[in-house]
Amino acid sequence: MSRWFFHTRRLAAYSHSSVFTFPRSASSIPHSHHYPLLFNPFTNPLPPSSIPLQVLVDLYKSSQLHHNPVQHDEKIESLAQRYRYSCGSKDAEELHLQLFKNGFVNDLFLCNTLINIYARVGDLGSGRKVFDEMPLRNLVSWSCLISGYTRNRMPNEACELFRKMVSDGFMPNHYAFGSVIRACQECGEYGLKFGMQIHGLMSKTQYVNDVTASNVLISMYGNALGMVDYARRAFDSIWPRNLVSLNSMISVYCQRGDAVSAFDIFSTMQKEVMGDGLKPNEYTFGSLISATCSLANSGLVLLEQLLTRVEKSGFLHDLYVGSALVSGFAKAGSIGYAKNIFQKMSYRNVVSLNGLIIGLVRQKRGEEAVELFMEMKDSVELNPNSYMIILTAFPEFHVLENGKRKGSEVHAFLIRSGLLNAQIAIGNGLINMYAKCGAINDACVVFRLMDNKDSVTWNSMITGLDQNKQFLEAVKTFQEMRRTELYPSNFTMISALSSCASLGWISVGEQLHCEGLKLGLDLDVSVSNALLALYGECGYVKECQKAFSLMLDYDHVSWNSLIGALADSEPSMLEAVESFLVMMRAGWDPNRVTFITILAAVSSLSLHELGKQIHALVLKRNVAADTAIENALLACYGKCGDMGYCENIFSRMSDRQDEVSWNSMISGYIHNELLPKAMDMVWFMMQKGQRLDGFTFATVLSACATVATLERGMEVHGCSVRACLESDIVIGSALVDMYAKCGRIDYASRFFEMMPARNLYSWNSMISGYARHGHGTKSLDLFAQMKLQGPLPDHVTFVGVLSACSHAGLVNEGFSHFDSMSEIYGLAPRMEHFSCMVDLLGRVGELNKMEDFLNQMPVKPNVLIWRTVLGACCRANGRNTALGRRAAEMLLEMEPTNAVNYILLSNMYASGGKWDDVAKTRVAMRKAFVKKEAGCSWVTMKDGVHVFVAGDKSHPEKDLIYEKLKELNGKMRLAGYIPETRFALYDLEGESKEELLSYHSEKIAVAFVLTRPSKMPIRILKNLRVCGDCHSAFKYISQIVERQIVLRDSNRFHHFENGKCSCGDFW
Repeated sequence: MSRWFFHTRRLAAYSHSSVFTFPRSASSIPHSHHYPLLFNPFTNPLPPSSIPLQVLVDLYKSSQLHHNPVQHDEKIESLAQRYRYSCGSKDAEELHLQLFKNGFVNDLFLCNTLINIYARVGDLGSGRKVFDEMPLRNLVSWSCLISGYTRNRMPNEACELFRKMVSDGFMPNHYAFGSVIRACQECGEYGLKFGMQIHGLMSKTQYVNDVTASNVLISMYGNALGMVDYARRAFDSIWPRNLVSLNSMISVYCQRGDAVSAFDIFSTMQKEVMGDGLKPNEYTFGSLISATCSLANSGLVLLEQLLTRVEKSGFLHDLYVGSALVSGFAKAGSIGYAKNIFQKMSYRNVVSLNGLIIGLVRQKRGEEAVELFMEMKDSVELNPNSYMIILTAFPEFHVLENGKRKGSEVHAFLIRSGLLNAQIAIGNGLINMYAKCGAINDACVVFRLMDNKDSVTWNSMITGLDQNKQFLEAVKTFQEMRRTELYPSNFTMISALSSCASLGWISVGEQLHCEGLKLGLDLDVSVSNALLALYGECGYVKECQKAFSLMLDYDHVSWNSLIGALADSEPSMLEAVESFLVMMRAGWDPNRVTFITILAAVSSLSLHELGKQIHALVLKRNVAADTAIENALLACYGKCGDMGYCENIFSRMSDRQDEVSWNSMISGYIHNELLPKAMDMVWFMMQKGQRLDGFTFATVLSACATVATLERGMEVHGCSVRACLESDIVIGSALVDMYAKCGRIDYASRFFEMMPARNLYSWNSMISGYARHGHGTKSLDLFAQMKLQGPLPDHVTFVGVLSACSHAGLVNEGFSHFDSMSEIYGLAPRMEHFSCMVDLLGRVGELNKMEDFLNQMPVKPNVLIWRTVLGACCRANGRNTALGRRAAEMLLEMEPTNAVNYILLSNMYASGGKWDDVAKTRVAMRKAFVKKEAGCSWVTMKDGVHVFVAGDKSHPEKDLIYEKLKELNGKMRLAGYIPETRFALYDLEGESKEELLSYHSEKIAVAFVLTRPSKMPIRILKNLRVCGDCHSAFKYISQIVERQIVLRDSNRFHHFENGKCSCGDFW
């Protein structure tokens, strides 16, 4: 009876042995059902009822070796029980030896056991050799070896063996299906396709709804991109489901950031499995906790609810769940909850500590993170990741210098403990820490001393250099990286492109663009956005548009970069608006950056109605309370001339008003020529305790310079001194410009010499100031000094230099400087430079040379140049009226309604005595409904501003004024003054012309000032160019009254003193 029992058990082992535990079942399975599968390699299977002859021979030989079947079976049973759970290579060798020694090499059960042991110890070569030498194999044999390949990360071998198994006629069981599907997960796209074929095969077997195999299918599809729906179908096909099924599906959704679906499965889990006694375990809660981090709004609420459920389930003290909760609450910003759970955990490890530190770092609480680390470092076994994480805390210190000092202490510990060279990641963390703390030199030292560097090392160094404005070094480091065998990542490319943009190195940027195309990095949206920023910042708008059009995918940064590039380019501002509309039509919602960018473009274009529409869109999107957007709206409405809207928005901002808000209001008032309101805003700003920054002072000083309000400018200067901002280079440059434009070139010169540092704007302001005041020689001397000491000159510099040559009549020197622009400095002359050269030739009376210069110009003359030509013809006393007519024709064609053009033409005819042509010009002027701007002069006195026009008798003190004027005329005639009647451009008698000249507005203004006792310089402003007779009279008056007279007309300043003018009568 016992012999029959063991014999039956051995036959059962041939077909029923488990891949994991190999239970010896006592049930008997008919041989006819299994032998065809065991021996069916490539030929047709034998009839089900027959047993292969070779098998019978082997069985016979085996029986002859053991005359006692009972002892034989007992020996097999003993070996099976002894090596059933073996996991060592020594056990495998001993069992293998026993098989040879006892003649059990053909025993199917023991051979399967041996294969399984070899698989456990990772010796798949020996396992495969045993498998290949087996005369008989069953499903367990194949399953053991496939499972071994899978567990030992040999997925290709597992898939190949499975394919051979099926081709040999074996129908896989659920263990084989599960193992090979796991292997497919390791084989990428090929594995996914093969896994789907296996799924198709499985659907034709009894295992279609098997819970074990289906759980592995869920994992395979879940790990593949875009296959979540397949995973869900596999999940839905399982019935009944177990806890592994539910956890697998929850994990898939959590990995994809679909927290809603994950919690939906959790809800289903509670309904379905609670009745069967199954409850969520630590893996369930761990996955759900990580899923809440993807929910921006409701994540914290869900975490709190999960915490309650975890406490009820008794998992709060579980290390895995507790660590997940600590990390989850820390990431959600609820540091209090995270710390509380951390304290309640009965056992804490490095994972929970690291999670809490990461949360503190994300909340920018670097000091607390370091304090916690120092407190727990002795009670928790730290790993290298702990040091990498704590290094990220030091840049989050409120005082970066303190963070850098603490970071250096950790650096020293890492060197002493030998951990610095243990992992490359620690060196990378040090580079990142020093770079973010602003100690880029220390970061470079760490980088240079690292023996081994990976792509993260190079990326950290390049990014750190870029962030610390070491742009040249960043590009050099990138080039050094390319000389290694490492390829740049998308982050490396972004930092390198950013540095090129900051340097304006478009050619190097284009080379990086080509490199990105070769490596396929341009497919990354962030890299493409960096390319858009490069082309946009370098002014290559067309290339920016082309790069955008070639992008396969966009995000908000892409659209904002394109719109920003177009908005920054004056010719493309309308295209910026069009791109904004295209973005809206494509279904993109503008964010705060989009609104700020497009409002800047709208303000530059002064599109008031469009600005109001965008304002309405801002209100609709509920972002009107954003300070940056409100400031953009202030700037937009200010430039569009609607200060009423500005005042309404500014008043609603209340506590949100920042320096930009105040400056936008001040700039708006100045732009709309409301200087008193701008100054009131400055005083109001100071009364509220708002700090005045350099931009505020520079803006107000620029306004004072524009309207030549010296007194207000000096008040602002005083405020800047009290604010300790006088040494600021921007304010200093603005002061130089203001004093120069307000007539105090002496103050401008003195302040320029006192400046501790000068920028290009400082030099340009002083050079132009000297030129404007008639000090051409000083202007050119300063330019020579600039070439030796200062920055390289730009286009604005040469406008000042050429103006100085024009006002001083230095023709040869003017042409020398004009030629040097392109030959030495690589600056292409612009229209304003050509205008200066035309003016230079016109002032010296070289009308023929001026005409030749016009004909040789590479660009078509604009209004400014033709007006300069016509003005030169006016001063030529009627010479070359043909050129003047040509200039007038061009002007009237370009600007038919500008009165200045008619006045200049009329003056040209009048200077040549062609009164009939003068009359015709005035008739044409009336027909065009054009009115001449009335000439006026004004002076600023203590009691206000006094404005005068020619022959003005409206002033309350007119009697005193005309009496003083009569007195001055008498004294001037005694001094030798003779009225220059040629400047009275009317067809009148000589005496009438003299009377007309004596009542010009500037003469009335100077007479008014002289009615009041003072020895201060007389400062007069005139809206038109001063006439030659008044210029001559002022020289006499300055000598008679022994006072300096400073006259600012529409072109320049004239300083009259002791009978001479600063222009040297060349104006």
